[in-house]
Amino acid sequence: MTASEPLLEVTDLVKHFPIKSGIVVEREVGRVRAVDGVSLTLNQGETLGLVGESGCGKSTLCRAILQLTPPTSGSVRFLGRELVGTSRKDLRPLRRDMQMIFQDPYASLNPRKRVGQIIGDPMDLHGLASGAELNRRVQGLLDRVGLRPEHYNRFPHEFSGGQRQRIGIARALALEPKLIVADEPVSALDVSVQAQIINLLKDLQSDLGLSYLFVAHDLGVVRHVSDRVAVMYLGKVVENSDTDGLYDRPIHPYSNALLSAVPIPDPRLNAARDRVILEGDVPSPTNPPEGCRFHTRCPWSTEICAADEPALSLYDPGHAAACHHPRNTQAG
Repeated sequence: MTASEPLLEVTDLVKHFPIKSGIVVEREVGRVRAVDGVSLTLNQGETLGLVGESGCGKSTLCRAILQLTPPTSGSVRFLGRELVGTSRKDLRPLRRDMQMIFQDPYASLNPRKRVGQIIGDPMDLHGLASGAELNRRVQGLLDRVGLRPEHYNRFPHEFSGGQRQRIGIARALALEPKLIVADEPVSALDVSVQAQIINLLKDLQSDLGLSYLFVAHDLGVVRHVSDRVAVMYLGKVVENSDTDGLYDRPIHPYSNALLSAVPIPDPRLNAARDRVILEGDVPSPTNPPEGCRFHTRCPWSTEICAADEPALSLYDPGHAAACHHPRNTQAG
């Protein structure tokens, strides 16, 4: 990896899940196009926010990037090395540098293991520490994420949701990674606890130089933590921009709809603003629409939208969108 290369580079990543039918002889009758040609980059020390409706492929994309789910096709380059098609044996040393914080703090921790084991096992497996040194490192990680030394010998069920997520963060930090994929790390937590976890993640990034791929539904949280934001719809990235560019001048109609749904604290301003109301449901990923995948719900859709799929085009420096009728531009 050279100084000019991004830490993570994803190119045309595809993950399709086959739908099979038959009792004696199974045959493929269709495919769920969960991720369908996603490209994005993430630089060292940067946070890339990933937003979109439930079911648009965000979690599948995260797992495909980390090779927890083998991609169907495409390229994932991390630290200058290609991950797609790499054997599990060759991936193992790279896994030290890329870790994941899972969405559900209640399901992501082994209920049979004590906290010290949960955090310490990765270091033991990778040969980073053992014995007294391992215990010292685990205690240091507990302190860093705001937990007390006596928590070392407790089981996960003895903690609140926020404390469990702190344990998950400590486990992700154990191997001193360069990249952390945070898959909706605060969605299952109360608002006050969310703020604590978000501030912890930002402090850790500042101290350790971490890079985050941050998945969330809360657009306010994403704006607070992210340097750049990618918007996904039905397995594709439809807009990619620096944070201020997306929130101040959203180009894709879907981005406009998402941002117009964010409430404004002033009730008068909230009532007076123009809302983009989407009709209908997200189409099935087993049979996505032809052309632009958003055209069935888009208020500005025309015939070309149903016929031709728009390419991701650059409208401002660092601000790209895939739309035939862009908003908030001279053309829109």
